[in-house]
Amino acid sequence: MDHLIDLEERHGAHNYHPLDIVVTSAEGVWATGADGRRYLDCLAGYSSLNFGHRHPALISAAKRQLDRITLTSRAFHHDLLGPFCAELAQLAGTDMVLPMNSGAEAVESAIKVARKWGYEVKGVPADRATVITAKGNFHGRTTTIVGFSDDGEARAGFGPFAGGFRSVPFGDAAALAEAFDETVVAVLVEPIQGEAGVIVPPPDYLSAVRRLCDEHGALFVADEIQSGLGRTGRTFACEHWGERPDVYVLGKALGGGILPVSAVAARQSVLGVLKPGQHGSTFGGNPMACAVGRAVIRLLADGTMQRQARERGERLHAGLAGLVGRGVVATRGLGLWAGVDIDPALASGREVCERLADHGVLAKDTHGSTLRLAPPLVITDDEVDLVVESLEKALAELAA
Repeated sequence: MDHLIDLEERHGAHNYHPLDIVVTSAEGVWATGADGRRYLDCLAGYSSLNFGHRHPALISAAKRQLDRITLTSRAFHHDLLGPFCAELAQLAGTDMVLPMNSGAEAVESAIKVARKWGYEVKGVPADRATVITAKGNFHGRTTTIVGFSDDGEARAGFGPFAGGFRSVPFGDAAALAEAFDETVVAVLVEPIQGEAGVIVPPPDYLSAVRRLCDEHGALFVADEIQSGLGRTGRTFACEHWGERPDVYVLGKALGGGILPVSAVAARQSVLGVLKPGQHGSTFGGNPMACAVGRAVIRLLADGTMQRQARERGERLHAGLAGLVGRGVVATRGLGLWAGVDIDPALASGREVCERLADHGVLAKDTHGSTLRLAPPLVITDDEVDLVVESLEKALAELAA
């Protein structure tokens, strides 16, 4: 195992700082290390593995497609693109879908579409379009996206950055209202901020986003790359507040943990501004991606996955609440998504993650002393209890 880590350290760029665990196989919520030890995966590929590792329906769809065709490029039609777009549009309650690959690529695409819509439909003067974003956001790591991030580590050394963005505090409806002017074409926001520590907004915030966008003739763009597709107990997190955005940005779980699949979903009056040659992707909407994406949509069709996320999530949050005052300062989240603030006087988030790994649970820290827990939606009650018990043991050991 050590030699594999050493090879990665010597020949791979050091843009991550992983735990010293080498995963060699996985099934459901469990990952197996090179040393043969099993770990309960509470990161789930940053929500890419909402349905667990190697879900049989998803693996079967991928294998069937491997025997047919994997790539055509968009220079030609293929038999799965139309059905995939239609089914995803129906799931999202929209008319059209723009298929892409990574989440960041989908965010970049949504920004381009919003600007073009602003010029052609709203009538914003050329090169004046403004997109309002939220402080603490995470939408990806392209130079455009980190340019409107307030994460110093993500920004430092990567400028100069593109203009056209205006950032306001997340959850602050009054600040958002003040940020509007005639150049604003869109508000880009995560319904729940993931990288920031699973930050849930005030109850009236998304309703204010919707109202302000309507009042000012701007697009409400919801980045549901991490929060969407069942993670929070609803198909989309926006549903918790009864709001529907103009544009959904989707990714991660849409590829079932098998390959990168992302998409922008919106009504025809928005995505219809794109004309041939104005935007594209060699791999976006490829047959393999569509086959897996359609299988993902089928898994969400009857609401079973969403219900499991709600029920198991209630159990998870109840268990975590019992640790407040015992090394935990606060917890928050929705469904099977939790942010856990560790007492910084006790340990850093990284130290807690290392202890959790010793107890067979994989998790990821963020912003120093916060843990993010996002197990696959197929987790059982007993496995949820194991996560809480393991965290309790880890905290007790650190306090000893």
